[in-house]
Amino acid sequence: MRTGSAELPLHYGAAPRWLFSRMSRLAGEIAEAVILEHGTRGLLERFSDPFWFQALGCVLGFDWHSSGLTTTTCGALKEAVKGREEELGLFVAGGKGATSRKTPSEIVAHCERTGSEPASLVYASKAAAKVDSAAVQDGYQLYHHVFLFDRDANWAVVQQGMSDATRMARRYHWLSTGVRDFVCEPHAAICSDARGATLNLVAQESEGVRRASAEAARRPPGGGDGRAPTPAAAGSAASTRGESCRH
Repeated sequence: MRTGSAELPLHYGAAPRWLFSRMSRLAGEIAEAVILEHGTRGLLERFSDPFWFQALGCVLGFDWHSSGLTTTTCGALKEAVKGREEELGLFVAGGKGATSRKTPSEIVAHCERTGSEPASLVYASKAAAKVDSAAVQDGYQLYHHVFLFDRDANWAVVQQGMSDATRMARRYHWLSTGVRDFVCEPHAAICSDARGATLNLVAQESEGVRRASAEAARRPPGGGDGRAPTPAAAGSAASTRGESCRH
């Protein structure tokens, strides 16, 4: 399920190298401590909490209320566990920009070394990204996607989109626990400082629209009567709710 989201000012630039190296070392120590105490699943649960994640970024030293906290914190963790994945039982794939598109191949590479089956993990990564970029149309374009998982196929996603119009970034958190349907109410919470209309095709009340969309997509060109299903036939209109916090 998606466990929450956070709204952050959109800033450009990069963290100083000296700061990032210190963040990476501390991120590794914190990750190891949490895993020793709560297991890899406990760490994934914490990364899926937008408030815990924000606090972690501040503790690591990136204490700006900025979009950069997401990318820098995830990058620091990925750097920290590099070469220690099998020891910790934690694997991190993806990143910012072009690196985010390497997520599937990085998942496969990790699974090949551990003998795990990558197909379900690759699907989860792609589905989470597709939902937050296409099924939830809130004006934010994804540019950062990190997929964390363990040997037991538990996983978490931390991804972020940007809006040039509002100069804001929005971070989305996902956790594998309880996922039954990626396209029907996968979110456990949505928390954001900004309010606005959102075309939410994964809302429960959009079930009729989802069925009508699938039906229209299956029709051959020029097939049937050529007419799209009406809202009445669909059963409901797509949800356009925009909330500051929903659980």
